[in-house]
Amino acid sequence: MTVTDDQSISPTQALQDLRRSIDNIDSALVSMLAERFRCTKAVGALKARYNMPPADPAREAQQIARLRKLAEDAHLDPDFAEKFLNFIIHEVIRHHEAIARQTAEAPKA
Repeated sequence: MTVTDDQSISPTQALQDLRRSIDNIDSALVSMLAERFRCTKAVGALKARYNMPPADPAREAQQIARLRKLAEDAHLDPDFAEKFLNFIIHEVIRHHEAIARQTAEAPKA
């Protein structure tokens, strides 16, 4: 039974309960994205140190295929999941490019 099936609570209470759940999920998403970007920052630093390109199209294609499958298994629109991942990939590459520029401009010890 879901909160929307429970006839003993008012629609207003059901709405508040659902919104509270959404807020909790949003908080978890932000925390997970922050952790993901901490990891990708380390990847960017490693790539910059060893003059590796910021983008890795083969890895990106693998990730998109993997995420589409995860989305299907979770009954989430795979096209939406792909758009979401493409947005994240674009941001990661932008960060990697900035890290590469900073590394190239840093004085050599």
